[in-house]
Amino acid sequence: AALDARGLEHVGYVSNPEFTAEGSAVRDFMRPDRVVVGSFDKADGDAVAALHAGIDAEVVHMDVASAEMVKLASNAFLMTRISFINEIANVCEATGADVVRVADGIGLDRRLGPHFLRAGVGWGGSCFPKDSLALKQLAANSGYHFQLLNAVIEVNELQKRRVIGKLQKHLGRLRGKRVALLGLAFKAGTDDLREAPSLVLASRLMAEGAHVRAWDPVADARAQLPQVEHCETVEDAVRGADAAVIVTEWPELRDVARAEIRDLMARPLIIDGRNLLDPERARANGFVYEGIGRPFSPADVLPSTPEREPELES
Repeated sequence: AALDARGLEHVGYVSNPEFTAEGSAVRDFMRPDRVVVGSFDKADGDAVAALHAGIDAEVVHMDVASAEMVKLASNAFLMTRISFINEIANVCEATGADVVRVADGIGLDRRLGPHFLRAGVGWGGSCFPKDSLALKQLAANSGYHFQLLNAVIEVNELQKRRVIGKLQKHLGRLRGKRVALLGLAFKAGTDDLREAPSLVLASRLMAEGAHVRAWDPVADARAQLPQVEHCETVEDAVRGADAAVIVTEWPELRDVARAEIRDLMARPLIIDGRNLLDPERARANGFVYEGIGRPFSPADVLPSTPEREPELES
């Protein structure tokens, strides 16, 4: 109707949502699960479908509104899975269960599958936050209160606060404490910082008076976090730190719980926000380890260290 009003009756409109993920966009485009084409006119839809000739995937034709909803609903369902497993992780912590083992058991159910069942500090990036708010607003504008989606978003926000709570449990007041954030990008394989959990964590830590250092192999957050000390190596980030928080599941961090790193830290505390490490190995190497939704050992107590005076702000 908008095109017609502008005298563009000869121009067709087709919705062809993409389902590519950062870090694997080319592969996702060339080997999609499906190609969704929504159109008002069948000929327009056929023309867009023809652009995908040579790609081996089912082409699903539908109306425009349904095609656009497929995109929003797909992402909303993935977000729901992440928030769900994070809620399960929080219950696991209260009951002594291990969310990694629970997720493995859930994922073997053919009705559910293993995807997006990894507990952590929450989702970020460009698509999930944007699409969740778009669907929420679309529902509200249509007079529907999307109660489940509201809870999914809220759980994701609260998940970041739990990391701060874990640090406070071990370190007490965070004022004057040195915390290393290992990983800044919202996920490994990209330098994208949009809605990254690291930005929220860094800001919250600084608000608590902590001195924050950060490391990431590709992402540069100097513009977003000018008050954070950005380090070139993991070793520089953890040197003299009271805690290290794994925020992004970079493969470079899989062996971070080694003696060399422990000896550089003022306190050997690792908060594993991605459940990347083997807890037993980390503890065997002298670290106090706490993951997300994993059993916490009562023996994990930091050695007493004299409190430092809070650093004066320059």
